[in-house]
Amino acid sequence: MSAPLSHTYNLGRLGNAGDQVRIDADEAQRAAIAVLAEVLGVSRFIASVTLGKSGPTGYTLDYRLEADVTQACVVTLEPVPAAIRHDFVRALLFTGPARRAPATAPVATELDLSDQMAPDADEAPEEIESLHYDLAGPALEEFILSLDPYPRAPGVEFTPGPDADPAPESPFAVLKSLKSKT
Repeated sequence: MSAPLSHTYNLGRLGNAGDQVRIDADEAQRAAIAVLAEVLGVSRFIASVTLGKSGPTGYTLDYRLEADVTQACVVTLEPVPAAIRHDFVRALLFTGPARRAPATAPVATELDLSDQMAPDADEAPEEIESLHYDLAGPALEEFILSLDPYPRAPGVEFTPGPDADPAPESPFAVLKSLKSKT
């Protein structure tokens, strides 16, 4: 299955001033995103990305994700609208072959990634082998991770019915009853 939304950007053309990209999903793309996320609908999906260089082969992507989504209530299955506003950062490190390597390039014996880390990043940058990067991929991932796993309509609470089975007996209680019979 292909991604419901894609926006490829050539990081090799990114200048020192950086760039800004806005990804605004159209109606068909939002419908495909809703199918992917298993929600009732997505009425708005916008990702604003500020791209910058963090070194000769490092890139920082600052995202602002805004989406309006409708999920089904886990109790009544009624539609539950929600707004997602989420900011996140992705750090990338290009590890693919260099376009032009100097003939007398020194051989590195140790790889130092400390200058390639994004500000306030808790983990190492994502290694990429191509400078053509799909900016929509991280936005889709974060959108799905931001969804409420148990959406509920206002004022709705789950209460088990009177026929609900009691908690199953512990295996240790069964062993104890066997011991007392002897």
